[in-house]
Amino acid sequence: MEHLDTPQGRRIAYHRPRGNGPGVVFLGGFKSDMTGTKAQHLQDWAERTGRAFLRFDYSGHGASSGDFLDGAIGDWAEDALAVLDALTEGPQVLVGSSMGGWISLLVAKGRPERVAGLVGIAAAPDFTEDSMWAGFTEEQRAALLADGRVALPSDYSDAPYIITRRLIEEGRNRLVLRDPLPLPFPVRLLQGTADTDVPVPVALRLLDHAAGEDIRLTLVKGADHRFSTPDCLRLIERAISEVLGEEA
Repeated sequence: MEHLDTPQGRRIAYHRPRGNGPGVVFLGGFKSDMTGTKAQHLQDWAERTGRAFLRFDYSGHGASSGDFLDGAIGDWAEDALAVLDALTEGPQVLVGSSMGGWISLLVAKGRPERVAGLVGIAAAPDFTEDSMWAGFTEEQRAALLADGRVALPSDYSDAPYIITRRLIEEGRNRLVLRDPLPLPFPVRLLQGTADTDVPVPVALRLLDHAAGEDIRLTLVKGADHRFSTPDCLRLIERAISEVLGEEA
């Protein structure tokens, strides 16, 4: 594991096996890190196929510096842009899981010339507004505004998710489904029908909203938000290969 000091003063942990380009950059989800099943599987795949690969932890996640509760979407997008700029060369395929799908879209807007293609896995654009804020009760909204945070139950741990006011308010400056979203490169969106965190209508909305000549959505019956079964992992490999113009 290595570290990058970003222009914003954050220290980002990463793994970067070398290989041929275009490289693949994995962008993880909310409160996730680069030790997850998908990230490690894709590194193994990249090493097996000789493909350059990069996985990293956003600030406040995993082995990177910072406190998770201090972070927001814009900070994590800055982290992604910093690693793209400093640690990769030439066009890259962005593989974004859940929140990483949103971050990937922000990276694509910020560095369109550096994106060879995009694979979204249960991509969750604008989730702070359309899922969190829209789903809060009046009591939760009042608590968030008064206390600066609200606790939500988590399906993935006994500890609740703490959602900060800054996460919600800063996220409003990063929304991608309210304005034109040109994606002038191959895009593959993968979505499970049993995903309760990012339901199918989110994927359909993104498919409808994005503009591009090569954008496809694959629905996988029964797959959940983790999208980490052997079949799902093979689908991710195949999607990356399609984006790269190679046979899977």
